[in-house]
Amino acid sequence: MISPFVFPSSNDLLLEVVSREKETLLLHVRSSQAEGTCSGCHQISRRVHSRYTRTLADLPCQAQMVRLHLQVRRFFCDEATCPRKTFAEQFPAFALPYARRTSQQADVLREVAFALGGKPGAHLAKKLQMPVSLHTLLRLLRRSPGPDPVPPRVVGIDEWAWRKGRRYGTILCDLERHVPIDLLPDREADSVIAWLKARPSVEIVSRDRSTEFADATRRGAPQALQVADRFHLIKNLGDALEPMLDRNKRCLCFMDESGPDAQKDGQASPPQPPALSEIRPAPSRKAEEVRLARRQERQERYEQAIALREQGFKIADIASRLGVHRRTIERFLAAPGFPEKQRRRAERTKLEAYHSYLWERWQAGIHNASHLFRDITALGYKGSYASVNKYLVCLRTGARLPATPTPPAVRTLTVKQARFLFFRSPTDLPTEEPQDLQNLLDRSADLALLYQLVQRFREMLHHRCANQLDDWSQQALQSSCPELHSFVSGLRKDWQAVVAAFTVEWNNGMVEGHVNRLKLIKRQMYGRAGFDLLRQRVLHCA
Repeated sequence: MISPFVFPSSNDLLLEVVSREKETLLLHVRSSQAEGTCSGCHQISRRVHSRYTRTLADLPCQAQMVRLHLQVRRFFCDEATCPRKTFAEQFPAFALPYARRTSQQADVLREVAFALGGKPGAHLAKKLQMPVSLHTLLRLLRRSPGPDPVPPRVVGIDEWAWRKGRRYGTILCDLERHVPIDLLPDREADSVIAWLKARPSVEIVSRDRSTEFADATRRGAPQALQVADRFHLIKNLGDALEPMLDRNKRCLCFMDESGPDAQKDGQASPPQPPALSEIRPAPSRKAEEVRLARRQERQERYEQAIALREQGFKIADIASRLGVHRRTIERFLAAPGFPEKQRRRAERTKLEAYHSYLWERWQAGIHNASHLFRDITALGYKGSYASVNKYLVCLRTGARLPATPTPPAVRTLTVKQARFLFFRSPTDLPTEEPQDLQNLLDRSADLALLYQLVQRFREMLHHRCANQLDDWSQQALQSSCPELHSFVSGLRKDWQAVVAAFTVEWNNGMVEGHVNRLKLIKRQMYGRAGFDLLRQRVLHCA
């Protein structure tokens, strides 16, 4: 029991009693005012009709839950014209009418819900001694007021995926304030047009190369300057480059012609026992003829695949014409030369464990199969005499597979890796990659010309040289890459926005960052919440 004193968070309240019930602190609070104001006619009254108690949850104290027992008085309204006969005193700065928690706790829980969502937020609130359900947190989110609208001048626009390939939305950001300002449930042009028409203050619109957004901006904000995003310009050029690199995949294979290390100090290595996989009786004449015929057929198929690829056919079309699987065609195109068929690996036998012993006895001059069979049987051999005799016959006659030359090591660049080499500055490449790039350019004059065009475009965009763009376009149209011609045609259709990308500082980088944040929030919600909650959480940072 303590004497009443002013409650810390409100001067209108007095704290009378503090008690403890299990792990909860109970604070008994009442009003310090002698009168109340009617919410209907705003008439002051001192006549008390009755009293009741409200229970409010408050912020925890010393890791303990806090409950307030607030005594509320009901007054008579003496104004004859007021429809109310009685009214209850209100504490708007402390708690909302009919609320079960103080405004301070509601604000904290709302921030938890904005940061984590429903279920994770409920787990954290329980740890913070403010247990609530996920549905309560979601209600707090839905009731939260949105950010104050500020007329935007520079807007960035991009799409985001509810379900990739199926359903998309639109995000709009204020590039000057670095905040998202709205979220649309679709990416239809009509939605964007309506949004832009409602905001005539827009002067600049930054976007990707989407034709839908370009047309919507032209119709919804004809006064605005459209700016193509520089990152998407580079990406579109890279996408145009990949088919050309794919057609020249043979140029992406590099062979290391350095053979195995020579014997040190000129010393000859001692004779080693031949592996069981090397020992095999010579095939019959008929079997060898069949093998050579099949190899010739496979080599002809390989040469046909290479010829069709040089003519511009796709992998699927080549596989269909030759009647083989597309993976076979991919192996053909990736190989630096005709890929020989690998020999079958020999299976492990019971004799393999005694291979070294038989070789040592053979080197010592003991060639009798029966004698050697009895020796290894005494050592635990469980196999047949025929296997031992067959092995010794092969050693005696030298019937083993011809030695296969060790092929040089082959290192193949992927199309993505080659694209990386084309777009990076030569000074930024790691130590081994400049040589790879030079080898690649030396193998194809078309790729060398394409590399020069790509590097010049990158430098123009980096230094904002818009006056060189038209000359670069003419050179690109004279190249032998049809995909590059399509890229230039796309630039011509969006020429004003492309030129603005070379001259204006604005771009869509910040919008892409907010799209990434939106994806995180969407995945936190596990697809259970609707568009309204997603929009509230995305716009909260504004």
